Amino acid sequence: MNICLFSPQEINQPLSVNDQRGKHIIKILHKTAGDTFTAGIINGHSGTATITQIKDQQIFFDFNPTGNGKELFPLKMLIGFPRPIQLKRLLRDMAGLGVCQVHLAATELGEKSYLESDLSQPENAYKMLLDGTVQAGSTHVPEIFIHKSLKSAVEFIKNSGPHKHMICLDNVNASGSLVNYFKQSQTDCTTNIVAATNIVAATNIVAAIGSERGWSKNERTLLEQEGFIRLSMGNRILRTETASTVAASIILGSMGILD
Repeated sequence: MNICLFSPQEINQPLSVNDQRGKHIIKILHKTAGDTFTAGIINGHSGTATITQIKDQQIFFDFNPTGNGKELFPLKMLIGFPRPIQLKRLLRDMAGLGVCQVHLAATELGEKSYLESDLSQPENAYKMLLDGTVQAGSTHVPEIFIHKSLKSAVEFIKNSGPHKHMICLDNVNASGSLVNYFKQSQTDCTTNIVAATNIVAATNIVAAIGSERGWSKNERTLLEQEGFIRLSMGNRILRTETASTVAASIILGSMGILD
């Protein structure tokens, strides 16, 4: 736990020593009255909390906001619903990397029973995103959306605003590689006297990744018709959560965020 996050209502209230955050502060960080710890408001400021006293099984503290809490990046991930055990890791990693939205969609080749898992409920998926946000020392939690089909997911995303880059990750008949795609974008931007590291810094990007069996023919056609460019990340077959993490990392690196 690299930051203790509180809701806007909690930040002005004492914290129980039996709360998970309280246990971490007392038993892991070994904090006492007068000590400080890193804290933040969910989707708000980060800062420092100073413990004023510990009594009656409660931690009293004052919060001093000092930063923006590491705001999220304009990258939306559209992912075919994976195995629940994979999804836990995937959501934590997406939050850790700082993508702004995660869209989980039922796909034609995906296992339909996965959508009946506990993580198919947005409130449960949110908990995993919150865990990843805490790990990253951030305060901003990505939005989570769950769609009954790829078509409904694409329609929802396209209606949410313009997107400069819409990418479908696929090893089948890809037009090129994800890495080279952004290298070319950098070259084009440099030609137009735009810093290469800023090629997509202010632009919404969508990256679509299929479930463990990949995309169906119909889904490939749908994505192509909706303006997604099909790109690959080499000829190895990756797990959904691995592909998602690698793709997000490559894109964020192209944005200059990982420099």
